[in-house]
Amino acid sequence: MNQAKKSPYRVLIADDVLETRRNTRLMLADNPMVDIVAIAHNGREAVELAKKHQPDIALLDINMPEMNGFEAFQAMYKIFPTMACVIISAEDDNQSFRSAMNVGAREYLVKPFTVYQLNNAVKRVGDIVKAEREKAEVADRLKEQRSSYLLQLAAEYSKTRRTDDEAIEVFEQLAANPNCDVRWLRTLAMLYIIRQDWLKLQVLAGRLARQFG
Repeated sequence: MNQAKKSPYRVLIADDVLETRRNTRLMLADNPMVDIVAIAHNGREAVELAKKHQPDIALLDINMPEMNGFEAFQAMYKIFPTMACVIISAEDDNQSFRSAMNVGAREYLVKPFTVYQLNNAVKRVGDIVKAEREKAEVADRLKEQRSSYLLQLAAEYSKTRRTDDEAIEVFEQLAANPNCDVRWLRTLAMLYIIRQDWLKLQVLAGRLARQFG
């Protein structure tokens, strides 16, 4: 059986030095697991290109004009929290390394680095990105399955007019979703009335008034 072909990692390179940008791109050119989607001259441009191209990995120099690599990655991470960062820098000191780790960088490469070092750093970071995204996908599927199950229970309990603790728990879990269907909120309100839970009813009534006027 043939294994499915893996998609290459989308990579953004940002450095204010032309030679470094060119060399980094050339070092990755023969890597089949890398697709260089953008090259930036400074941190601010890197953020704008990230918004457009949505890279998996950003290779960022620290000292760039307009916005340094740390600031650029923090701005990108707010938009794409699954994106990872490799800091590339001429600074070979513990303080720079700690600062890189503090902003969430996954790797730190000191210039000049070799083709082997760069490709291995990208592979390690790419593997982390892949694992975290797969974990997030599993969590999303479980969340969807749970939501579907709660909706089935809610429909059943509403039809059979259940007012016990289990019914309350199901409708309260649905109500925890800010986008909960108004019919379930109204059903929950009726349950509170039946059970004379006036405090919870007051809170829920306030929510209904704010959301639906």
